[in-house]
Amino acid sequence: IEKRATIGQNTVIMPQCYIGADVKVGRNCLIYPQVVIREDCVIGDDVIIHPGAVIGADGFGFLTDRKTGKHTKIPQIGNVVVEAGAEIGANVTIDRGAVGSTVIKSGSQIDNLVQIGHNVKLGRDCVLVSQTGIAGSTIVGDNVILAGQSGVAGHLTIGDGAVITAQTGVMSDGPPKTTMFGTPTCLASRMCSR
Repeated sequence: IEKRATIGQNTVIMPQCYIGADVKVGRNCLIYPQVVIREDCVIGDDVIIHPGAVIGADGFGFLTDRKTGKHTKIPQIGNVVVEAGAEIGANVTIDRGAVGSTVIKSGSQIDNLVQIGHNVKLGRDCVLVSQTGIAGSTIVGDNVILAGQSGVAGHLTIGDGAVITAQTGVMSDGPPKTTMFGTPTCLASRMCSR
């Protein structure tokens, strides 16, 4: 546990965890072995984080020189905020914001092996099933379900109550309370053209 980190009352931190500088962990949390919570991240009350999760790794941000093809890292100076009552599965990775916060809102349930990119905003009471990936700067509304192995491209908006079925690749915004399926993505209300 690094300098200036604060841990709330009745929180349990199991062996081999790393809690970075200036991290704030709320009350009644359960943090299983080998969890990493990087500097400046905020974990709310009653959060469960399963083994091997990494909260606040650098986002995947770089500039590519068009002439040379060389990639230059963009500093990732934001953080991650996990609100009260969320549950983070084993080996989940949630990247810190490039600037500002990546946010997991209260009550959201994240299964094992999920990747959440930098500056994603995940709404309240969402369910993300294993091997789901959400690219950077996407906004996911409240009560959204992303089934197993679904993927959402960056800079999109998924409306409240949307359902994205297993192995769906979402490449455009999703309206509220719709079901999206397939690759390319289709809305359940219309047929796909392939």
